[in-house]
Amino acid sequence: MACAQLVGDVQEGASLATALPQSAARGKWDAAQRGAAQALSFAVLRHLGTARAALSALHPKAIHPPLLRDVLHTALVLLRPDTGVHYAAHTVVNQAVEACKRTPALRHAGGFVNAVLRRFIASPDLLDTVCAASNEARWNHPPWWVETLQAAYPQRWQDVLQVAQRQPAMTLRVNTRRISRADYQLELSACGLHSMAPKDALLDQALILQQPAAVERLPGFDVGWVSVQDAAAQYAATLLDVQPGQRVLDACAAPGGKTAHLLERADCTVLALDKDAQRLHRVDDTLRRLGLQANTLAADAAHPAAWWDGQRFDRILLDAPCSASGISRRHPDIRWLRRATDIPALAATQTALLDALWPLLQTGGKLLYATCSVFPQEGAQQAAAFLARHADAIASPAPGQLLPQEPQHSGDGNAAASPASHSQDGFYYALFTKSS
Repeated sequence: MACAQLVGDVQEGASLATALPQSAARGKWDAAQRGAAQALSFAVLRHLGTARAALSALHPKAIHPPLLRDVLHTALVLLRPDTGVHYAAHTVVNQAVEACKRTPALRHAGGFVNAVLRRFIASPDLLDTVCAASNEARWNHPPWWVETLQAAYPQRWQDVLQVAQRQPAMTLRVNTRRISRADYQLELSACGLHSMAPKDALLDQALILQQPAAVERLPGFDVGWVSVQDAAAQYAATLLDVQPGQRVLDACAAPGGKTAHLLERADCTVLALDKDAQRLHRVDDTLRRLGLQANTLAADAAHPAAWWDGQRFDRILLDAPCSASGISRRHPDIRWLRRATDIPALAATQTALLDALWPLLQTGGKLLYATCSVFPQEGAQQAAAFLARHADAIASPAPGQLLPQEPQHSGDGNAAASPASHSQDGFYYALFTKSS
């Protein structure tokens, strides 16, 4: 029932990042209970489009209260054999019925739930039918999202959507001020944790775990040897190429992973901004654990007059607010929370931030624009428009659009032949150098 309630919260517009801690606090869950609720909710949200279509086919009329709908969506996903969560069919049906009996608002609905789920079990072709009839059911993303990817990546849109259905690997960033990557890999092996170092020169601090692990199991985590950070996010600090003694602005810094990475790579002076004062505390906590220092300030990067001291920066990192469409495999609630109308509004915010921060950059300095998005309005189109507006901006080499990828693995755990060399989220990077 806890999972159904969380899925319902998302369908009503709440992010899982907000709903999960609130539910955990109300229920006084321990770490294991919270982890189980999150894993199960992720599985349901990754297959919610199919579950919606299946329930509509099984019972075309509206279902009330919404919690009853959410119980059925959850159970329908758990009855699928391909979700990564394995329960016997009779167990799923019995638990769904019992959950209704224990919930005052649903006590009347046990027989209805039993009937709907047994009808689903008796209809082996139903999933194929609903998936053939609907993009949302087939790809488990809203139709507008699918159409946007089809237009942007005619040859690869299916790969992007398929990767979003797979659980991402856990990637680490070794703090090489404390320990070398090779030595840390040995420490991991001694703890029974096997890892792989990506063959990309820009990812020279990254290690990808063969199996995810709780941070408590990571050697030296509490004393700053390592952080958890996706490979695509680790490109930022390397691309910005900060040199010792330089003055650096991290314009939208929370939760602080990229801020810390910049400081791990160079002895520089960093001003870390975020307009959310509460989230800025996470930056301070991250830096404290890693033994690093930056000036942190709660301020809106789009309005420098309120916080800038007039001294230009040698480097600026703008990890701009965006749709987060590139991390929907890691946060599957995002796909159901976003609306097509959000994208132009977010793109306008990114434009305003770029134009506000560009005058703060020193001649010869570099600004790195980054979004965890796969939508061109927040990537290539934004970068092209910026260059058209600013004659003193020169495009420097950068990866551009990184699409999410996850290597396929064979049954023995070894990576099969795949164009994906390592696990990564979807990101966009554009690097601009100021000519005058």
